[in-house]
Amino acid sequence: MAETVDFASSDGEAWRAALAAYDRRLASLDKPDLLEADSFYRHDLPLMLRRRDPDPYLAKSELVQLLQWKLSRGKWRPRLMDFVKSLGDAVVESASRKAFAALPDLSKAITELTVLKGVGPATASAVLAAYAPDVAPFMSDEAMVASLGNTKEYTLKQYLAFAEKLQAKSKELSVGGEIFTPSDVERALWGSAIASKPVKKPASGKRKR
Repeated sequence: MAETVDFASSDGEAWRAALAAYDRRLASLDKPDLLEADSFYRHDLPLMLRRRDPDPYLAKSELVQLLQWKLSRGKWRPRLMDFVKSLGDAVVESASRKAFAALPDLSKAITELTVLKGVGPATASAVLAAYAPDVAPFMSDEAMVASLGNTKEYTLKQYLAFAEKLQAKSKELSVGGEIFTPSDVERALWGSAIASKPVKKPASGKRKR
């Protein structure tokens, strides 16, 4: 079975195969640091946040690691990292507490996080997805193209349209007692997009990201 899927597909097996191929797609990028960052983002960070229930928050150091993951998996924007590193610990904890408390209201949760300098809707969505993958998918370029055909607008309005699409697909694919979260949909779409384009090898002598 092919391990790629189109957003319009209703084939549950195809979606599960695309999701199962995620780790291989990640490895195909040949970014060792990304593998470690992805493990932190998908496994370690959600556990840390859940242990802080009923009043979860994100520490500044965790936001830095999350941003490292986001930028490594997508386009590298060093200025964003500079902005986030300049944030105060208490400011990050306060904003994230308010955001998590606002869920499942995605509009309010995103707005609470984007008061932080360097944190736009896409980074905010990554924060929310780490805690509530069943509600908030990460706003990746690849999943945006697949579901909306547009990656140009990194706005709250665009994120809400994106999240609604992935939530609907999640419900469609969650049958027979098997849960397929909006975040699962995002990873399947991301992996499918990576599989469909050639891997670019960094030129020799080029500074690593």
